[in-house]
Amino acid sequence: MATKLIPQEPIQNKIFLVRGLKVMFDKDLAALYGVDTGQLNRQVRRNIDRFPPDFLLTLTKQELTILKCQFGISSWGGYRKPPFAFTGHGILMLSSVLNSRRAIQVNIQIMRTFTKLREMLASHKELREKIEAMEKKYDRQF
Repeated sequence: MATKLIPQEPIQNKIFLVRGLKVMFDKDLAALYGVDTGQLNRQVRRNIDRFPPDFLLTLTKQELTILKCQFGISSWGGYRKPPFAFTGHGILMLSSVLNSRRAIQVNIQIMRTFTKLREMLASHKELREKIEAMEKKYDRQF
């Protein structure tokens, strides 16, 4: 029995740029996978060797402050530790530590979304150049 796939648009809205990398946050991934954020993070910590620095970012206090300002304190408040930010490779690795049918199906859809975003950027050179200029500008803030 196949799990119903999540539309790409809600996933696209959860992809952020941190340190020049497209990432998704633990809270958003946990919601997509249908698990508690704490459960997701425990599985990651138990399998931390699977998540090198180019797969998983731990946000700095400065980055967390910027996110709180951008998204509002209520939606990002209450963290005892900074949230994890997973790159595309880190998201792929999550399916091996969250070994469920839903995790696998969600990962497939997320990877399709990342691929679609890359294709869109590749096919729209002018748009890509503008986005890259914005990335450089906002990277300095981080």
